[in-house]
Amino acid sequence: MKKIIAIIVFLSTAWLTLYAERVVVGAEQTKQYLPLLKGKRVALMSNHTGIVIQGKDTIHTLDLLLNHGVNVTAIFSPEHGFRGTAREGEHVASSVDEKTGIPILSLYDGKSHRPSKESMATFDILITDIQDVGLRFYTYYITMFRLMDACAHEGKQFIVFDRPNPNGYYVDGPILDMKHKSGVGALPIPVVHGMTLGELALMINGEYWLYDSLQVDLTVIPCKHYTHQTLYRLPVAPSPNLRNMLSIYLYPAVCLFEATPVSLGRGTDKPFLCYGHPNFNAPRTEPSVYGPAITFTPNQSTQKGRICDGVDLSGITEEEARQVGFSLRYLLDAYEHLHMDNYFFRPFFEYLVGVDYIRKMINQGKSEEEIRACWQEDVANFKHQRRPYLLYEE
Repeated sequence: MKKIIAIIVFLSTAWLTLYAERVVVGAEQTKQYLPLLKGKRVALMSNHTGIVIQGKDTIHTLDLLLNHGVNVTAIFSPEHGFRGTAREGEHVASSVDEKTGIPILSLYDGKSHRPSKESMATFDILITDIQDVGLRFYTYYITMFRLMDACAHEGKQFIVFDRPNPNGYYVDGPILDMKHKSGVGALPIPVVHGMTLGELALMINGEYWLYDSLQVDLTVIPCKHYTHQTLYRLPVAPSPNLRNMLSIYLYPAVCLFEATPVSLGRGTDKPFLCYGHPNFNAPRTEPSVYGPAITFTPNQSTQKGRICDGVDLSGITEEEARQVGFSLRYLLDAYEHLHMDNYFFRPFFEYLVGVDYIRKMINQGKSEEEIRACWQEDVANFKHQRRPYLLYEE
């Protein structure tokens, strides 16, 4: 009997611990922000990732706000569109949310990345609630940055409903040289910055990175029960080609292929989980690291319609991918076996990696360790610079 009671107590304690430690995202904490929205016209920047878990069900933040009587007058939609169905770079036109009739004002329509004065006049407060993955070239933070800037210039309030960063457990990679500023890199931050969008918004404001060195009237609704070491599993895929946690963890290491002739398997069942090229016939010298050989035919983007040989990364465990982090190993692997020298790189490469020296050092035959040494001091300085803006334990 004592054993049974002990087991029940143990299981109850374990359940309560798990429940107590469940990450509570900013959007769930209505008591913190509903008073701020009373009597205000509210715009929401979000997409399909802006959801709140309610028991076994989920509800979109937009519907949650409306259920609480918030006057939502406009929606802003970033890359992939409000429902997350557009591909990278695809023009997302302004439209209307079918369920609510609220106008969706796209910021990724290929014409203007800043709302018009007419759009800005439709609201008093703008809320950002979107799932980021913590990479400098993952563009949701750029949308947030541009909206912060627009609100600063138009005297609007800005609120971030914070969400965990699945790659928030480390900081790595070169800091963007601002001469390479582009649509895939807008701020002087490392490739992996290790911050949530709420923390990054605080840093943008505190470092006066907005145009004309303005600051926006900013409020961040932080997550509860979250630290930068929390193993957080996203409840929904953040974009069409990042379909699971393995691809999210590998994304920092493989995305640089986007600026090369190497395919990342777009249009296959393993996007961002493989890489290959029609002339890639490399023997697998370290199968435990690089994975087995694979043949695939991408039907989108680089090498579309061509049979590619390459490397299958889908068998790597999530923990192994987390350990890989931001690495040049896969890039160097492809470079060494394709024998294309500088033709391996496209002009877009510097926009992604953010600096000039990596292409040069690879062409010179430098090792990954030698290249990585070049940004270590910059990373250390950035971690010190960002510390005042961190909301969560490192």
